[in-house]
Amino acid sequence: MLEVKTVEKPDERRDFPRGHLEALHLTGLDFAVATFEPGWRWSESVGPIAGTESCMVHHNGYVVQGRMHLRMDDGGESEVGPGDVFVCGPGHDAWVVGDEQAVVFDFAGTMAKEYAKG
Repeated sequence: MLEVKTVEKPDERRDFPRGHLEALHLTGLDFAVATFEPGWRWSESVGPIAGTESCMVHHNGYVVQGRMHLRMDDGGESEVGPGDVFVCGPGHDAWVVGDEQAVVFDFAGTMAKEYAKG
């Protein structure tokens, strides 16, 4: 089996306050390109849409541009930037650091589905 799609023609786009994501749905993989503007914070911009106090989605991410701070509900936290690959389990908040938009590739696929609930 071979399946190829381009991010130039996403299968869907989801807008939320101070950001958006564009998702591609392939067999066995949902891939999303998420763009977050300065001032974006999950708990303020997406939490009300998802209906939870923290993000309950697992992410496998790669930061293309900008910086983000990730804080787990259990207290663990880290900042990620261009070139960083991260795994972030359910139960976290995240926000853009600085004045540059953050662009993140998410390979887990669940991010696109979670935002689709909104």
